[in-house]
Amino acid sequence: MKYRKFQFFSVVVPVCVALTATFAPGQARAPKPRLSAKYTVKRAPSQASAMAPMASAAAAATPGLPLWSFSVLSDRDGNQYTGVMVGTNPFNEGSGHTRVATQVVPIIFKTHTIGTGVGAGGILTTTPGDTTLNPTQPDRACLGSRNNNPLRLFLQSPILQSADFNYGGVDVGTTQTTDAFQRANFWKVIDREDYHVTLSPITTFDPIVIDVPAANGLALATTSLGAPAFCAPMAIVDINLVDLFINNNILPALAPRGVNHGTFPIFFLYNSVMSFGDPRDLNNCCILGYHGTGNSDSTQTYSPMNFDSTGLFGVSGLDTTTASHEVAEWMDDPFGNNPTPPWGHTGQVPGCQDNLEVGDPLSGTEAPRIVMRNGFTYHLQELAFFSWFYSSRSVGVNGWFSDNGTFLTDAGPPCQ
Repeated sequence: MKYRKFQFFSVVVPVCVALTATFAPGQARAPKPRLSAKYTVKRAPSQASAMAPMASAAAAATPGLPLWSFSVLSDRDGNQYTGVMVGTNPFNEGSGHTRVATQVVPIIFKTHTIGTGVGAGGILTTTPGDTTLNPTQPDRACLGSRNNNPLRLFLQSPILQSADFNYGGVDVGTTQTTDAFQRANFWKVIDREDYHVTLSPITTFDPIVIDVPAANGLALATTSLGAPAFCAPMAIVDINLVDLFINNNILPALAPRGVNHGTFPIFFLYNSVMSFGDPRDLNNCCILGYHGTGNSDSTQTYSPMNFDSTGLFGVSGLDTTTASHEVAEWMDDPFGNNPTPPWGHTGQVPGCQDNLEVGDPLSGTEAPRIVMRNGFTYHLQELAFFSWFYSSRSVGVNGWFSDNGTFLTDAGPPCQ
């Protein structure tokens, strides 16, 4: 069964940067991308249907996400746009520290098919065989002799821990990376001493196993793409299976433990990506992450996200790149339907798009890397500012339209 709610675009993401980073033992140099990286969003049915339950959430036994609403007249097309973001209103010296309880749920995939090679038209040849992708176990083949536990690395990353962020000579604070982005996003209008939106408290759950039917997923053998071999197998699982399992099994099971529409569950994948449909067809691959809304409750948000160490997507797909993309998009477009003037022909969008997905315009573009106290170098993606979508006048840091200065003007005339 396929979900028409999903909207996705594809891009191959080669990147050249003059920065130093730490790679796996077999990756002495920056890896070149060998597969295309895709990100997607599972939109709520409509903005109206998403807003209606939110209005009653304050009176409900379980409050929803802390949200603020915006209404902006865009000088890109002269139209008015309204939407919601997580946090408090940053305009007019907006202040306050918003904290969203976040649950990290490791997902173990067990697959029963092995991809052994690539045939005509990008169709994988396969053979039966069992593979387990477990983010809670050390991976010395890809990560080396230390800092080799993927889940621990994620919990110690700037997605969830504080680091010092400086954008173009402006120190926006010591905080989590998405909060740093949001502060920079509205730098000219916030109370800089007090405005924050962070993931806190963080709760880590026991791993959940998804046993993947042979027709719905596989593991790529390390030699399946030819020479050179990559460091460890990588799973490809049909996104429709993943999303159904999350909605039908995981979310109901975790509800008694505090997962609800007022929290943000992260489903943590390791060297595991998704496909739209048949995983044997590489043309359907590879979705590194998405943020979505629940099937039975459109105000329940969540995000599966991959932590890659294979290097198959190049530098710009490594470790927390996907998390930096998805968490920021969840914060600025939690239901996937904040409307914008049409924009496109940039990042992973070959055509036109009309929602406030801050990662998509710069997919494949790195932000400065962050070395945390554990000594690991984390990779992040550059993100587009609110002003880039709506206005020729930036309210962002340095007058920029993205958090590393790649965008110095807005998105231009409406995309056609």
